[in-house]
Amino acid sequence: MLKALTIFSGNANRELAQSICRYVETPLGDADVTRFADGEIYVEIKENVRGVNCFVVQSTCSPVNDNLMELLVMIDALKRASAGSIIAVIPYFGYARQDRKSKPRTPISARLVADLLTAAGVDRVVAIDLHAGQIQGFFNIPVDHLYGMPVLMDHMRARFSSDAVIVSPDAGGVERARAYSKRLGASLAIIDKRRPAPNVSEVVNIIGDVRGRDAIIVDDMVDTAGTLCAAAQAVMDQGARAVFACASHGVLSSPAIDRIMASPLQELIITDTVPPRPDVRGCPKVRILSVARLLGEAVKRIHHGDSISSLFI
Repeated sequence: MLKALTIFSGNANRELAQSICRYVETPLGDADVTRFADGEIYVEIKENVRGVNCFVVQSTCSPVNDNLMELLVMIDALKRASAGSIIAVIPYFGYARQDRKSKPRTPISARLVADLLTAAGVDRVVAIDLHAGQIQGFFNIPVDHLYGMPVLMDHMRARFSSDAVIVSPDAGGVERARAYSKRLGASLAIIDKRRPAPNVSEVVNIIGDVRGRDAIIVDDMVDTAGTLCAAAQAVMDQGARAVFACASHGVLSSPAIDRIMASPLQELIITDTVPPRPDVRGCPKVRILSVARLLGEAVKRIHHGDSISSLFI
């Protein structure tokens, strides 16, 4: 009898895929994802997937283009092997920051990636904390948009009281910060910033009271940590007792770790949607939580046709 469910993984985040498999109680699918001498990606599915629900776990993190291409080639291999359905589980969706034309003659790369995935033959996409919710509309197939909030909130409730203040690092993150503040019963503050260039930000003002409180900066991702560290310093300058931060995606490109260590941040809480490098794991200010249980439950519910939204009620 054929298995009704198989989980495959590319090379981007195999450790997370194995953790998901342990939760779902199924072995990781047998597939070779290798490269020719010139870097060309070669995929071979080494088990029968005819009529099987196939989940492919692959974050499109650094190296972004290699991991994206791996995902596309794996989807094509499964489609040509007559898989029953192909679900791309993309914990971190690369190119999500390019979701609109911010300047003349610039691309909307998030839409391009959506078109590539659809053209490759994927039937459904699962992602965690897309940079912009409207990216779901770039797909003409079902998209399950999960949130890292339940994982992060379990940790935050044990650490912080309602006396804390949730801080949004920019106006675009207010909705996210409000959701955290509501669940924690804490107040809300907003940082007014300007971004003169990519990966460069300037704090202009803080709206709200942080004086004498623990401030928790909430964002969807931390890349070079320039915005985060500038926000942390601004919050401390306004009289906060201590400053913490949490984000679903710890991209932490260079020189993020150096900036975090030099900043007033007490702790940065991230998840493993992006596989942490050794220097990230070894950083005393970074705590890593796993989303394997969240994704594993989503895989189970998709496979059985159950509700996904009830995970976040």
